[in-house]
Amino acid sequence: MLSSNIYALKKIIITGVAGLLGSRMAEWIIANQPNCTIIGIDDLSGGYKEYVPAGVDFHQLDLSKDAIAPLFEGADIVYHFAAYAAEGLSPFIRKYNYNSNLVATANVVNACIEHNIGRLVFTSSMAVYGHGKPPFNEADQPSPIDPYGVAKYACEMDIQIAGEQHGLEWCIIRPHNVYGRNQNIWDRYRNVLGIWMFQHINNLPFTIFGEGDQQRAFSCIDDCLLPLWKAGTDDRAKKRIINIGSWKYYSIKDAAEVLKKVIGNGEIKHEQARHEVKDALPSHELSVTLLDYEDNTSLEAGLTDMWQWAKQQPMRVQKSWDNYEVEKGIYGFWKNKK
Repeated sequence: MLSSNIYALKKIIITGVAGLLGSRMAEWIIANQPNCTIIGIDDLSGGYKEYVPAGVDFHQLDLSKDAIAPLFEGADIVYHFAAYAAEGLSPFIRKYNYNSNLVATANVVNACIEHNIGRLVFTSSMAVYGHGKPPFNEADQPSPIDPYGVAKYACEMDIQIAGEQHGLEWCIIRPHNVYGRNQNIWDRYRNVLGIWMFQHINNLPFTIFGEGDQQRAFSCIDDCLLPLWKAGTDDRAKKRIINIGSWKYYSIKDAAEVLKKVIGNGEIKHEQARHEVKDALPSHELSVTLLDYEDNTSLEAGLTDMWQWAKQQPMRVQKSWDNYEVEKGIYGFWKNKK
């Protein structure tokens, strides 16, 4: 049952509002909660201003260093979606990873405490589980295997400490492989489905690391929006950690075959295997009982919608790092930086 004060909500802050989660969440709120005002924050390092819906009070700010606290005054909910989620790249950009994820989150937490925010919803990651024992359960002891997972787990712990010491109300969401319209398909280091779409548009083969037998659950953004709203408003979600997303598992090579079917053709190229979890498979029961999550969109249907959108996008330059913080051990497919 929804919190009794839901209809009194007036001000909502969304960080990462120019990215997939942020822009689509803003759209959903505008359509379904028209009495709310939305303050959107994004530094546009991975999102695009044209994805920010009309009606959002947008501020281009860097969460890790700019003054954000004044914007939080009077806010009811903060959805903290901003992150650089290039998990595989994180061992080679450690400082950037911790700054953009951990330091930025610390500033958001400080602002929430200072202005007595009603609830902070933080999107963590399946990366906190590490190899684990699938299906990953929220009660499992996290054991991340890369700096990105470490940063997300540190953020989770910091938020919980703020709850104990300062009374901050929170909900931590661990989404997995969310995809859909407004995703950044121009970043070669993250979002495998988007990477494949970019590659196909540019007459390149789909790249798969290793044999492609590693398993993932891919989650359509459309199925996540109402549950994310409830993460910020429902009493059941108060101070809970919840996996969110699909529980239908695909190997990477099978997911590539689904996309090939959607597009109508495509080739696959196998690259060097990289340091990653083989089977990142989540449990889903809490998302159903606490957030009423419904896994309605098949991978084929979700990719069909995303592909129609992707074909209409402008020809943007793919993001590539000019200099990595650590070159030692970097994979051959990232060395040419193209």
